[in-house]
Amino acid sequence: MIDKIKNIFSIPELRQRILYTLGILIVVRLGAHIPIPGIDSEALAGAFDRFQDSLFGLFNMFVGGAFQKASLFSLGIMPYISASIIIQLMGSVLPYFQRLQKEGEAGRKKITQITRYGTVFICAMQSYGVTVFLERELQVVVNPGLLFVFTAIVSMVTGTILLMWMGERVTENGIGNGISLVIMVGIISRLPNVIITEITLVSEEVRNLLSEVVLIGIMFLVICFVVLLTQGTRKIPVQYAKRVVGRKVYGGQNTHIPLRVNTAGVMPIIFAQSIMFIPSTISTFFGDSDFIAGMMRWFSFEHPFYWFVFGLMIVFFTYFYTAIAFDPVQVSSTMKQQGGFIPGVRPGKKTAEFIDNILTRVTLPGSIALASVAIFPYILMQTMDVGYDLASFFGGTSLLIIVGVALDTLQQLESHLMMRHYDGFLTKGRIRGRRRM
Repeated sequence: MIDKIKNIFSIPELRQRILYTLGILIVVRLGAHIPIPGIDSEALAGAFDRFQDSLFGLFNMFVGGAFQKASLFSLGIMPYISASIIIQLMGSVLPYFQRLQKEGEAGRKKITQITRYGTVFICAMQSYGVTVFLERELQVVVNPGLLFVFTAIVSMVTGTILLMWMGERVTENGIGNGISLVIMVGIISRLPNVIITEITLVSEEVRNLLSEVVLIGIMFLVICFVVLLTQGTRKIPVQYAKRVVGRKVYGGQNTHIPLRVNTAGVMPIIFAQSIMFIPSTISTFFGDSDFIAGMMRWFSFEHPFYWFVFGLMIVFFTYFYTAIAFDPVQVSSTMKQQGGFIPGVRPGKKTAEFIDNILTRVTLPGSIALASVAIFPYILMQTMDVGYDLASFFGGTSLLIIVGVALDTLQQLESHLMMRHYDGFLTKGRIRGRRRM
């Protein structure tokens, strides 16, 4: 492995890309600690604790703690992600976006432009909501009023646009997907505090060393399972008929369609978790109501009812997002136009039905496995008495994003090494990155 790392830094272009990426990510983390003007930092330090188990806590995790600090990057890159998802969903419904998707490079540029405009709009709406949250709920604003609202909105919108720009620069001039790396770095930023907490617990004999070894072993097994879930594919063989054009013969090759076991990626967990946080978020506005308190016991992390409903919603959203992300009819039509066919299956409608049938059957175990990964941290919290910050690295959204982005980045590094006739990270086979959405 040391030789592989030496090979990476012996290539000038690759070394420059890596250093450029690290420089951008350092700026991202610095910006997460610069508060917007007009915030009482001392009052903010403890005011956010009661919202950790709500939708705000989930959002704070994605932005690397920047929301809790009311920093310039409080909204993180999430408005851009939201705009991208909305545009992708519209591409499955509205003919205008469907035409743009088929126009190649020109259509892609237009979609990117619309996504950026959508990011600014969503960011402006969310930043106004954050200012209201800081003024009324947390009450940490020194001088509330229109001036603070205007200043805060401009600061947070500018911060998000800067993050979007830096992410695009990393994708173009660095290594890996810049937007994904920004999210991953925000999640990993909590890891040092988690490690320090565990060392303190062991030193104070609150938890013994054997328990920590068991936790490390469980984490290793869960990561292996997540890698298998991320990389697992079902290959459908495809043959292309030979075509004679002039004096040249085209086609005649055998290939396959890789159907991912987890085609939807991490999106089902994000959708399901956002909905499951709605009851706890609403309950914060009802004070000490006994009825609401009784209902919230059913929607707490430690209740099996929460796990069951959460798992069912993940299975539903996995099928929902897979149907949007992968269109068997379009794949069948493209294959037919290019002279491709699945052996034993008639081209056209029969091929689309065949692919859809396999995709449905592959998605079921994938969705159940995804739900298991998402629920496992909550089970671990109850069985081994670990905190949420540590348990979040044993599954759920955090681990799926970290593993997916890491595999994607390693795949790009390996491509650069192989292109320059160096050995990759593996002696046999190649690292497969995530499927591009």
